Formats: sequence, C-alpha cells, structure tokens
Amino acid sequence: VQLQASGGGLVQAGGSLRLSCSVSGITFSVQSLAWYRQAPAKQRELVAIIKKGDRTDYEESVKGRFTISRDDRWRATSLQMNNLQPDDTGLYYCYVKEYLREAARGQGTLVTVSS
Repeated sequence: VQLQASGGGLVQAGGSLRLSCSVSGITFSVQSLAWYRQAPAKQRELVAIIKKGDRTDYEESVKGRFTISRDDRWRATSLQMNNLQPDDTGLYYCYVKEYLREAARGQGTLVTVSS
C-alpha cells in the first residue's frame, strides 16, 4: 500500500490549508481513512477519521475547524483545515485501514502555523 500526502505549508494563524492524500495498492475493502499529526515534543495524535458509513470523528481541538472527506472509491482523502492556530503545527500523516490488514501510513506533510 502506498500513500502520498501533499498540501502542507507555512500559513499565518487564522489561515487555511487543504491536505490531500492518494492511496494505491489496496487489496481489500477500506475500513477507514484518517489523518494523524506529530507535533514537536508531543505524541502522535489522531486528528480526524472517516469510517465506513461515512462516520467521522475529530480530535476535540479541531472540531468545527477541520473537515475530513474522501473520494467515492476510498482511494483518496482530504483534510480541509480552517482557522489554523500555532498549536496545529506538526507533521501530518494520512492512514488507511484495510480489512484484514494493519493500518498503513505514508510520509507526512509539514504544516507550520505562525502566530
């Protein structure tokens, strides 16, 4: 499985970014797509996830600001991030979870929010 994330960059507080991730090499049914982030000196945390049935869940601090979406074939996911804050700074990874397989992730894309 290969995942390719893009869309990171430097933005001022209050700005927006849209992250995208393409997924290839899928064999089984995709159960979920997700975005995690790793901030400096912090543990990796789940930012947003979309599951079968299009159920979504978000980390508390991003609710109302971030929106996760997917394509019809579950081969791509996007994360729309609005009203970005310095605490949103980090390396963002996309993940895919297939049925019968461990979750896979790609290389991250760096998001830097200046105050």
